[in-house]
Amino acid sequence: MTIEIVIIFVILGLSLIFFALELFSIDKISIFVLASLLLAGFLSPEEALTGFSNTATITILMLMIIATAMEQNGVINMLSESMTKLKGLPLLLLIPVIMFIVAGISAFISTTAVVIVFVKLTNELHQRYGISQSKLLLPISFAGILGGSCTLMGTSTNLIVNAIAEQSGVPKLSFFEFTNYGLIFLGVGVVVVTGLSFLLPYDSKKTKNFQKELQDFITKLCINKESTLIGKTIGETFLFTNPNVQLLKMTRDGITTNAPGKYITLKEDDILLVNASMDNLLKAKETEGITLFNEVIPGEHEDEDNPEQVKRAVKKDTHIVELLILPNSNLLGLRLGDIKPAMIMEANPLAIKKRINMRNTKERLIRKREDKIRLKVSDRLLIQIDEDEVDKLEGIEHVVVMQQLSSGTFPNARKKYISLAILILTIGLAATGLFPIVKSTIIGVFLLLVFNCLKLNTVYKDINWEVIFLLAGLIPIGIAMKNTGAEVWLSENLIGMLQGQSPMLVIAALFGITMLFSGVISNNATAIIMTPIALSVAAGLNLDPKFFILSVLFASNFSFFTPMGYQTNTIIYGLGIYSFRHFAIIGGVLSVILWVLATFLFSAKI
Repeated sequence: MTIEIVIIFVILGLSLIFFALELFSIDKISIFVLASLLLAGFLSPEEALTGFSNTATITILMLMIIATAMEQNGVINMLSESMTKLKGLPLLLLIPVIMFIVAGISAFISTTAVVIVFVKLTNELHQRYGISQSKLLLPISFAGILGGSCTLMGTSTNLIVNAIAEQSGVPKLSFFEFTNYGLIFLGVGVVVVTGLSFLLPYDSKKTKNFQKELQDFITKLCINKESTLIGKTIGETFLFTNPNVQLLKMTRDGITTNAPGKYITLKEDDILLVNASMDNLLKAKETEGITLFNEVIPGEHEDEDNPEQVKRAVKKDTHIVELLILPNSNLLGLRLGDIKPAMIMEANPLAIKKRINMRNTKERLIRKREDKIRLKVSDRLLIQIDEDEVDKLEGIEHVVVMQQLSSGTFPNARKKYISLAILILTIGLAATGLFPIVKSTIIGVFLLLVFNCLKLNTVYKDINWEVIFLLAGLIPIGIAMKNTGAEVWLSENLIGMLQGQSPMLVIAALFGITMLFSGVISNNATAIIMTPIALSVAAGLNLDPKFFILSVLFASNFSFFTPMGYQTNTIIYGLGIYSFRHFAIIGGVLSVILWVLATFLFSAKI
C-alpha cells in the first residue's frame, strides 16, 4: 500500500465519519472531499469539475425542476386525490392500497416531492375523517423508496449508479431494465409493512374521540367595486352553491348578520366572514373580485367595520403561505392583530384554521369576536408575505410551512393538464429509448417553459442544491481512486478474500455492506463510493457486472432501518410521531427480508 492510497482512504474515512455523525451538511462534506483530493494532487482541476458536467448530475437537476413544476401546477395533488376516496377502507386494506399509489407515482416523480405532498394529504385526511396519521406516514415513506427503485428515473441513486457504470465501460441500464425486480421488492415490502403495522403507534384516543378541527380557514372577505358578485343574491353565488364554502357572518353599514340567508343581495364593501379551504379562498379571489384581508384590532377611535381601515389587499408580488403552529412557538397565545410585529417581518395574517374541542364548539368559536381569537398548538395560519421575505419564515422556530402559492398564480386546469402531458412525454421519450434520459428531461423542462408552466426564478429555492453539490463533489472520487491505484489495491484484496466463494456469498456481502452504509450515510454517497468497488470485484472475479450494479442500486436505496439514510425517512422522523425503534424494528425486518430475497434473485442469474 502506497502513501497515496493511505491518504485517499483517510480522506474517505473522514468523510464517512462526517456523514454518519452529521457534523456538517452534506454539501460541505462533498466540498471538503473535493478540495482535499485537489490539494493532495490526486485530481487535476479539469477532473475535479467532472461531477458538475456528469449526466447524472444534470439529469437529477432537470428532474428536480420538473418535480417542482408538477407540485406547483397541482399535478401531484391531482394524482394523490384518489386517497380521499379510500377513507372507508379498513386499515389493513388502506395501508397497502396507499403504498401502491405512492410507489406508482414515485416511480416517475421525485420520491421526496411525492412523500412531502402525501404527508400534507394524510394530515388533511386525519383532520377531516379521523384517519390515523401514525399508521400511514412510515408506510408512505417506505413505499416511496420502494417505488422509486422500480425505474431509472425513480431516484437520483439509480441515475448515479448508471452514470458511474457507463463511465466504466459497462452497458448502461435501460429505463425499465430492473423494474421486474423492483416490483417484486415492492410487493414483498407492502406485505411486510402491512403485517407489522400493529407495531406502529396509535393516535391519541383522547384526540380521536373528543377533539377535532375545523375543516377550513376562517377569514374575512371584502367585495370590491369590480366584483362580479355585486347585485347577485347569496344563493346565486359560490357562497351558497359551493358545499366547501360556508358563509358565517355578513357586515354591512356597521350591522352584522349571523348566518345570512340566500336571498340577500350582495353590495360593494360588504364584509363576509367565511369558512373555506385555502384553495377555494384563492380561487374566489382570482375569479370573483374579492379581497382577502387580515384582522385589525380596533383602537379607541377605530371603526371595526370600515372597509378602508380593515382591508389589506394582497399584492401582486406576494406569496400566500400556510403555517402550522407547533408547541413552544412564540406565536402561541397571540391574537391575529398581534402576529405581524411578533414575526419581525412584513407578513399580514389573512386567515386562521382553529382546533376546537368540546368546551370550544364550532358555533361558539364563530360567534365569538374575531379579534379575540388566539393561536394555539396545531392551529393553521394563512399569511400574506412579500416574495423576498418568504425564506425568512424558515427562521421562525416551531412553525412549519405547509404550502405556499404566489399571488395571482393559483394553479389552473390548463397548466395542470399541460404539465401532466409534458411529464408523460418526458417519461415516454426516456422509457422507449428514443432519447437518453438526460436529453428527455431537458426537453421536458424546455416544454414547461414554452407553455408557461414553469418560471425558473420561482423554482431555484425549491431545488435541493445540497444533493447537486454532493454529486458534483463526490463523483470525482472514482477518478482519484484510479489515479492513485487505490481502486486496483482494493479490488485485488477483495477478490483475494472472495476468490473461490459462491456467487451467492459474494452478492450477499456486497448487498449487506452497501445497505449498512446507506443506513448511516446518504444513499447517494453510498452509491458513489460502492459502485466502482462493485465493478472492480465483478471484473476481478470475471462475473457479469449487471447484478453487482443492481445490488448497489437497490441496497443504496433500501435504508429502511434508520431515519438518517433516506431523506423521506428523515422527514417522517422529524414530525415527532415515531421513535428510532420504529425504524429499527419494522425497517430492520424489511431490510433483512429484502437482503435475503435480493441475494437469491441476483446470484441465481450470475
